[in-house]
Amino acid sequence: MSCATAELRITFSPGRVQLVQEEEVVPGGPRVLVTGATGLLGRAVCAEFQSSGWSVIGTGYRRARPRLLRCDLTDEDAVRGLLHEYQPDVIVHCAAERRPDVVERYTEAAVNLNVHATSMLAKEAGVCGALLIYISTDYVFDGRNPPYGEDDSPNPLNVYGRSKLEGERETLRHCPGAVVLRVPVLFGEVESVMESVVTSLWTKVEATENCTLDHCQQRFPTDARDVATVCRKLADRARQDLSIRGIFHFSGKEQMTKYEMAIAIAQAFNLPSNHLIPLTEQPVGAAPRPVNAQLNCSRLELQNLSVEPRPFTEAITDCLWPFTPDKRWRQTVFH
Repeated sequence: MSCATAELRITFSPGRVQLVQEEEVVPGGPRVLVTGATGLLGRAVCAEFQSSGWSVIGTGYRRARPRLLRCDLTDEDAVRGLLHEYQPDVIVHCAAERRPDVVERYTEAAVNLNVHATSMLAKEAGVCGALLIYISTDYVFDGRNPPYGEDDSPNPLNVYGRSKLEGERETLRHCPGAVVLRVPVLFGEVESVMESVVTSLWTKVEATENCTLDHCQQRFPTDARDVATVCRKLADRARQDLSIRGIFHFSGKEQMTKYEMAIAIAQAFNLPSNHLIPLTEQPVGAAPRPVNAQLNCSRLELQNLSVEPRPFTEAITDCLWPFTPDKRWRQTVFH
């Protein structure tokens, strides 16, 4: 575990990199820098590495909070200064615009983060000799011929998928020893049920009026805590074994549509589900999505770097119980 002292002065370009709280992380083990540390996956990654004895520093931007650095990842000088100051052994790059419909509407800003910021980070990681783990997505595939292995040809259907694929290519171009980890839709210990498309289904389950839910696109909901464990195992191994590089896949094993997830949630909490109506047509106006982008995760498994995914019902119950009517007070404690 890391400890803290009272001072830390970082003076790169005021307003671009600054401490939210004057607290220094003193290395007690290898150092990891986590981008997007305020997000669902970033929080899980920070917790996993900290519990395994790593010295962790996380960055955020608009949602930066105490003990995190506020850093604009699209600012090259800020990124360079951050890595020069902290000298991480490993960088886990979780920061991204991950909402496909938002990416379609605000393409320039999303591409700046998903592609250009990733490119700059990869360049600087190469310069400072840090292992870069880049989090990517199953949306790099078109979903027409699953399951997809690491060497299968990507063919993204939407701007989000294309931006993440370009991020992969920039990562490996500037940092050939990097690791790209593709994952599907995530859920986990959310601060709000709306933080994940999976946990947001709770609002539909709780509602009393009829609502339609997609029953076409096949998803593989995956607990962010499991992904975080895989990231830590990759980091541990890659620092000792230079063959651990390139593209890996990790995914939950249970195939479900949004409708089936909502039914499973209702059953887990013993709630009615007859108001949930399956929709078997693609919604009009939404960004196109792959019907089934199932990932083949055999490379991780052959390297003994995978974990057994938590069963969906068990994991989603663990994540949503604080939001049940008699537990909502606990949000102030745990979230």
